[in-house]
Amino acid sequence: MSAIRPLHLAAEIGGPPRYDAGSHVALARLAEEGTLDFVTLSDSFARPGPDALAVMARAAPATARIGLVPTVTTTHTEPFHVSSAVATLDWVSKGRAGWHVDVSATEAEARLFGRRPAAPAAALWQEAGEAADAGARLWDSWEDDAEIRDVATGRFIDRDKLHYVDFKGSTFSVRGPAIVPRPPQGRPVTVIDGTTGPAREAAAQHADVVHIRATTPEQAASLRDELLRSAAAHGRDPAGLRVLVALTVDLGDAEAAPEPGLRSGPQLAGRGTYFRGGPVDLAELITRWHGGGAADGFHLTPIAPRRDLERIVNGTVALLQHRSLFRTFYPGGTLREHLGLARPAGRYTRVSSSEGTS
Repeated sequence: MSAIRPLHLAAEIGGPPRYDAGSHVALARLAEEGTLDFVTLSDSFARPGPDALAVMARAAPATARIGLVPTVTTTHTEPFHVSSAVATLDWVSKGRAGWHVDVSATEAEARLFGRRPAAPAAALWQEAGEAADAGARLWDSWEDDAEIRDVATGRFIDRDKLHYVDFKGSTFSVRGPAIVPRPPQGRPVTVIDGTTGPAREAAAQHADVVHIRATTPEQAASLRDELLRSAAAHGRDPAGLRVLVALTVDLGDAEAAPEPGLRSGPQLAGRGTYFRGGPVDLAELITRWHGGGAADGFHLTPIAPRRDLERIVNGTVALLQHRSLFRTFYPGGTLREHLGLARPAGRYTRVSSSEGTS
């Protein structure tokens, strides 16, 4: 694989629970200074803290270019409402939204809702994939020019350009159309952590960006190739998939050499692989793995959000930019443009409707 292809970098701006959006906004703006593709904000029903999607909506007007990707849980939630919320984030950010699809697996989380018990991982990820599919169809249910806004005639929309999706999943059904016009990106970027088998299958079918966990570049390359083959088997163009290695990074001692290889980190690192060292060491690892074709980029989760993100931006990214391995400015305005992904055409655009107009 060619090392000329663009390097993509993203960062997590979560960490210990905070109830003021200001700290998250400050981290998003810091990441934007480093021209990172996007920032993520983790969330789940099992942890305290404000809703990640709402926090990213607050960050949208305080940033100008960086992509905003909150975690959105598809278990115990309504796909129609989720798709509307993510579409709204894309509108308020002017095309910089994504969503990190996740599931809720515990009985404790299920009891918060009282609708149904916890389900096996395979069933949860089947439902998550269906929610991603339904969301994409709902975003497509308005054609791009469906809005008329003709004051003289009093017509707001051309109803011939709104379409029912009539989606039926294993646990829900959605008729549509959406209540939010088609987002600026057409479809906001879908991100899935493909660590587990069921999640990886959903990612191959529906994700634009997949996070993988690997301890060697060879393992990362193997996982990436597997995902691309699986995407092709589902009828997708593998060129429309970006695979990022997920690393939890501890840059607390800039003078310390990195630990040999990568390993499972402390509890704070969650499910990720763990890197400890300095900003230069991290730049060397990124250069080596990306240059060898192991991945399209990296998603970095700082152990200490403010300290480590500053060192990522001012140390690691600055060095990669100096070596002409990472961009120094945003060439476009949307998250899809950052990732080199085309704006998808609406699947219903050529479908004629028998309904009248209003």
